[in-house]
Amino acid sequence: MNWIRIADALSRTPHALMIHIIMVLIALTVAICISLPLGVFLTRPRYRKCGVIVMNILNIAQSFPGMAVVALAMPILGLGLKPAITALIIQGLLPIARNTIAGLYGVNPDIKEAAQGMGMSEKKVLKEVELPLAMPVILTGIRTSAVYVVSMGTLAAYIGGGGLGDLIVTGLNMFWAEFLIVGASMGALLAILF
Repeated sequence: MNWIRIADALSRTPHALMIHIIMVLIALTVAICISLPLGVFLTRPRYRKCGVIVMNILNIAQSFPGMAVVALAMPILGLGLKPAITALIIQGLLPIARNTIAGLYGVNPDIKEAAQGMGMSEKKVLKEVELPLAMPVILTGIRTSAVYVVSMGTLAAYIGGGGLGDLIVTGLNMFWAEFLIVGASMGALLAILF
């Protein structure tokens, strides 16, 4: 172990960590803003038929390896944070949408019927009954998505996105185990914290 390299890696960590957190928060926020309404939309009786098609598209997008998604985003969007965040958004959509649908389908129909019997409109039943009861399952999907996005965010360094992946790529290129250890351990800690 070279303590000078460890100190160098640790001195670069705050900046890399800040970029990584910003990248993850933006991607996760956009993924939530897309997937949550999409999941609600697909559980409504009129649009259930579309659910199979949309979920198959999301499953296909999720099945691509993280590096392939990053590589496909680069020729279209260029280098930097924009393609990295786009790739992270694509990877974060499925768990949130799937858990939103599962959570809303898991609400007991008798509870919804009782709420409607009390005079609640469909929108009010959704807002005050279904979503609160489905929230634990939805939050599990958000947590799963957060772990995906944090771990895949390290690949953003290959297209100039920065973050903790810069430390890992530097360690790989220069054969410096110290950079690899610091970058990978910070990425693992960040995933655990999320």
